[in-house]
Amino acid sequence: MKGTPTIASCVLSAACFACLPPVDAATLDITAQFRADSSKPQLNTFVNTTPNAGYCVQFAALCQSAGIFSLSLRTGASGGPIQANHEDARQGAMLKVPANWRRADVIHSGTGHTEAVEVRVVGIGGAIGLTPNATEIVGGGVGEETAYNMIFGSSWWHAPGPCTSLGSSISHAWFFWRASVEDVCAKPSRYLISQFKYQDLSFAYELRTPNPLKMAGGQYRGSLTLGIGPGRDFDFGDVVVPDDSALTLNFTLDVEHVLKVEIPPGGNRVELEPREGWQAWLNNGSKPTVLSRDQSFHISTSSPFSMKLQCRYMAGTECGMTVPGSGIYYPVDVYVTLPDGLTNTSGQPVSRRHLPVSGFANPVQFLPVRYIDRKPGTLHFQIRSSSVAAMLDREPGAYFGSVTVIWDSEV
Repeated sequence: MKGTPTIASCVLSAACFACLPPVDAATLDITAQFRADSSKPQLNTFVNTTPNAGYCVQFAALCQSAGIFSLSLRTGASGGPIQANHEDARQGAMLKVPANWRRADVIHSGTGHTEAVEVRVVGIGGAIGLTPNATEIVGGGVGEETAYNMIFGSSWWHAPGPCTSLGSSISHAWFFWRASVEDVCAKPSRYLISQFKYQDLSFAYELRTPNPLKMAGGQYRGSLTLGIGPGRDFDFGDVVVPDDSALTLNFTLDVEHVLKVEIPPGGNRVELEPREGWQAWLNNGSKPTVLSRDQSFHISTSSPFSMKLQCRYMAGTECGMTVPGSGIYYPVDVYVTLPDGLTNTSGQPVSRRHLPVSGFANPVQFLPVRYIDRKPGTLHFQIRSSSVAAMLDREPGAYFGSVTVIWDSEV
């Protein structure tokens, strides 16, 4: 009669730690948020949550279709006189905005990790004021539309190159100019203007944000200061002087990740056995060489995460199994296979990646290529052949151990 097979069993626990998110010059706040949404797994970008002000409030549909947003500049500009038929654009009414991308670093409030945000201004508008008014400047006797045409060649709404008009005209003094390049847009005057003024200015901007799937959850903050005045980011020329010399943009990016691991009912108890079962040994004495078991799980994540082990018993630097009271411990190797869309830090698929024990090696890190919504993965438990041979040479018994697998988004 053959001896009773040695049975190795391991109690598996799973722990998930999901990381949730917990103004002198003129200042403006720009906010954006990434919140993982299982109903929209393809949406892996930040959403600009900054309330529009100025132009894009009035022309919301146009801005939305163009992918732009607007904010009030919170500064005006005025000056004079502007001489008639001036040859230098800087001596008249002109505009130049920061149409090239500007970078700002944003820093995680907890870890200090830095990412980059980029912003560019793609349009500017508001209203102009003339003193005396347009009709008086040209000597009277004509309507306002004709007066603007006489002074500037067209109403102020018609943009000079390289700017282009955006939206529709609501008055001859109102305008919004699209700026596709960082260059001067000027409308020389054919008449003497005693005083020229920009008022109720707003600007349209585009925002370029980092990949949230590569960012830890939490809040990132940073700022960018743009100069206002002659030769600076917002430039109104040499005659028209701004009320402020700088504009500071304060950026806040909120990242709310999902990290959820589901182990099926009963999956926390793992019994390791030969691949062909114990019957071969019972029937013909053929000793098994490896004891193993695969345990499936489902994972949902939008977050970079790490994995590591904690053990009740140790066998060297690995989790151990023992017959209670024997004082002898045998190592259990634990590996993980992750679903398509999750990679290691080198961008490679994850197949049977060895998991280290906390305290003996750094956790292994994994990155999502896209939002992963309840996809299957596998934990592989295995006792090496040398240990199996030693276990089978001892008196038959039941070996026990406890392994806690930790999925941790706080990488």
